[in-house]
Amino acid sequence: MTFITGQQRTQMLAHGAARARGDAIDPYPVVKLYTLDAPACWLLTELDADGDRAYGLTDAGTGFPELGHVSLSALEGVRGPKGLRIVADPHFKARQPLSAYAADAQRDGSIND
Repeated sequence: MTFITGQQRTQMLAHGAARARGDAIDPYPVVKLYTLDAPACWLLTELDADGDRAYGLTDAGTGFPELGHVSLSALEGVRGPKGLRIVADPHFKARQPLSAYAADAQRDGSIND
């Protein structure tokens, strides 16, 4: 996947394995993806063993952010209204666990970070 670095992939796979074991985890987001030409955003924490199915906070820009799974390969094909691809924010540094981002986003109607 072109969205995440090797280090991020390793961290996300470890979080995914912990959740698959049934561990109660609330990790900090590892990567932030967003569209350059639309208000969509994804804060991802985990990656399934298949290397494609990621988990995190998704915001399609409709005012209803939610926790859930997304396919990274599917996101690679998504284009915004001006034809721009989804990109990873190279400067993103998570400041709180995913549950706090989710609470803020549900209160505000969007991911604001």
